[in-house]
Amino acid sequence: MPTLEIKNLTKSFGDKKAVNDISFSANEGMIFGLVGRNGAGKTTTIRMLMNIYWPDSGQILYRGVERGPDFGPNSSYLPEERGLYKNMSVIDNLMFLAEIRDVDRKVADERAKRLLDRFELLAGVHIPVERLSKGNQQKVQIIGAIMHDPKLLVLDEPFSGLDPVNTELLKDLIVELKNQGKLIILCTHQMDIAEKLCDHICLVHEGELVLNASMADIKRQYSQSKVSFEATGDLSFLESLPYVHSVTLFGGRATVQVNTDKDIQLLLQELVKRDVHLRKFDANDMSLHDIFVQLTRGSAKGAETDTAEAKKEGAAAEQRNKQKESEAAA
Repeated sequence: MPTLEIKNLTKSFGDKKAVNDISFSANEGMIFGLVGRNGAGKTTTIRMLMNIYWPDSGQILYRGVERGPDFGPNSSYLPEERGLYKNMSVIDNLMFLAEIRDVDRKVADERAKRLLDRFELLAGVHIPVERLSKGNQQKVQIIGAIMHDPKLLVLDEPFSGLDPVNTELLKDLIVELKNQGKLIILCTHQMDIAEKLCDHICLVHEGELVLNASMADIKRQYSQSKVSFEATGDLSFLESLPYVHSVTLFGGRATVQVNTDKDIQLLLQELVKRDVHLRKFDANDMSLHDIFVQLTRGSAKGAETDTAEAKKEGAAAEQRNKQKESEAAA
């Protein structure tokens, strides 16, 4: 029985269907990635999960039953927006958050100071939150979300505002919480972080669930006969190669699907022959970023076609507006 089960969840705001018939399940001891572009429906989904929004239809089950009185005390939600009392000190914020979750004061004080020390904030416990940098405010908010030791932790863009060092500290904490048997729902558009941390990925695009599988299965499915590389030099010849099925280019980064695995060696030889300087070359490996782009934007050629069509429509609309202005003036 899954720890958490989402069944056919749907939510609309006026004529806009933000979430359309989404279903997935997740288990304790897992980092579950809910990923997608900004505005894809991720936050709406987790706000329904946390009972902030009421779904138009669908079910949310926790340990096999509809969310009941045990859901709130066992769960915690870190929103993307800041939710701290700015005029209160760091320690007062944390003690208040612990108190409303019925955490013993002595336990809360010990837990807060241990986590503050871990995030290098212990020296500033009495500083008002408004005097902290955005990154440090985010760290306080993260600590506040786990003060009551929840079993289900929902994190919405938790790495926002964190520098590389603090990003690594938070990654380590998330993995530690997973190893304690907790279920972590990580909502993010940062594919590199999701790829490194998540055991399972759900990709949401325009309110629809377009991918729902373990990270290992996703890599296995999408990486066959694929080459990802970083290079300097002219790469425009790639699409003309007879054994190349598709090409996606982003600056000096390329993802190429060849017809068979045997063609990977031919591609490497061609790159060397054309004096393309390779910084990285990965065969039968595709990053989650590239998979994400493929599923939500299509190939580079497709994106160029979409852009061309948009420009054409824009020019036509401009022409129609000029015509209307001329008629109005007449």
